This record gives sequence, structure tokens and C-alpha cells, in this order.
Amino acid sequence: MALNSVISGKSDRSGAERAFADRGDMRAYANSFLPESEIAQRARQRGIEIGTYDTTPAVGSLLRYLTHLVGATSIVEVGTGAGVSGLWIFQAMTQKGLLTSIDDEVENAKLAKQAFEEAGIHSSRYRLITGNSREIVGKLADSLYDIFILRRNTDLLESVDNAHRSLRPGGILVIDRALLSGRVADPTQRDPESIGYREVIKVIKDAHEQWLPMLLPVGDGVMVATKV
Repeated sequence: MALNSVISGKSDRSGAERAFADRGDMRAYANSFLPESEIAQRARQRGIEIGTYDTTPAVGSLLRYLTHLVGATSIVEVGTGAGVSGLWIFQAMTQKGLLTSIDDEVENAKLAKQAFEEAGIHSSRYRLITGNSREIVGKLADSLYDIFILRRNTDLLESVDNAHRSLRPGGILVIDRALLSGRVADPTQRDPESIGYREVIKVIKDAHEQWLPMLLPVGDGVMVATKV
């Protein structure tokens, strides 16, 4: 034990504690690992200006990876944002693939369309649907989609049920912002949103016959679950 620790009556940090304290900012490093294009950066800025949520670069790269991994040709997302996630997805989706993006706000769909047009993505490769997302999700086809992405927290448990119905066997559910930047992991946070996400995470975790899940500390937290 070091002399100054003896004098102060405090013990040194463990080797593990020192190692973690001396590391760099892993979150920032991960977000900068695959830099976003200028088009994506402009789309993100437009989203910030109107106060909408867009997925982080690290989560965007995860979506790109999953799209490529399963050879996804049919993806649905609830929560369009300004189109940033769509730009990541289109990097890996085949030319015949279709992204269906659902949002309550018309302004978000307009921004996403602008981003896709700037990126030269043909309109035949996406559907931008605006309206009551709860009603729209409830009308999606059964066993069709390869990946189902959720960002909206309203009626989340119902949306998860609809995702399971709409995904093909082996399809992947992605819940973006699943940990709400740490609030969900903090039991002292008792607001309805944090409680709601905790409940949904537990439901998916315990539904062994329906989902094979994992929880990742990426972005604001991501739950990934494969439909069994």
C-alpha cells in the first residue's frame, strides 16, 4: 500500500479499477470507428434542429452489420427520425430490398426522404408511412420481415408482440434506446418510461420459447432478440 494511502487511511484502487479508469472513452471511440458520410451528418443535424431522435453511429453500424449478416431484404422500423438509420441500413441492403419506416410525424418522413434523395436511393427501395404508429404496426403482414426495429416507447410491449408476429422465423428484433442512456439500469429511476423499458426487457428475457435475446451497452442501449 502506498505511503499516501496509509496516511489518508484509504487503500489503493485495485488493478482492475486502475485499468478501467485509465482507458479512453470507449463510447466515443466506437461511435467514430466508422465515420458517417457528409449526407448522414447533414441528416443528423436536421434531426437535431427539429428535436427528433436518430440512432447513434455505433448503433447504425450494428444495423448495417445485421442487415448484411442475415441478407435482409425486408426491414421495418418504428421511429424514422431524420433518416440516419435508413442511410446505414441501405449500405448493406440489396438493391431489391425494401425498408418500411413508420413515424407519427410527417416532418420526420420529409427529412428522411430528403436524406435518401441526397444519397441517390431510389424511392422504390423504401416506404415512408406516417400516422398512428400503433395502428400501422398492428396491420403489418405476418412472418414477412427480416429485421424489426423499435424506437418509439409508446405501447412498447404491444409493439414487441406485433414484431414477433411480423418477423419471419429467425428474424431479428432490435430495440434502440433500450437502456435510455443508463436510466433503465438504475433502479432508483422510477419514471414510467424507465419502468416500461425494464418490464419489456424482462418479458423478452423470460419468453424462452419466443425470443433468443441479448442486451448490449451500445449507444443508448440496444436489445437484440432473434425470433425462435
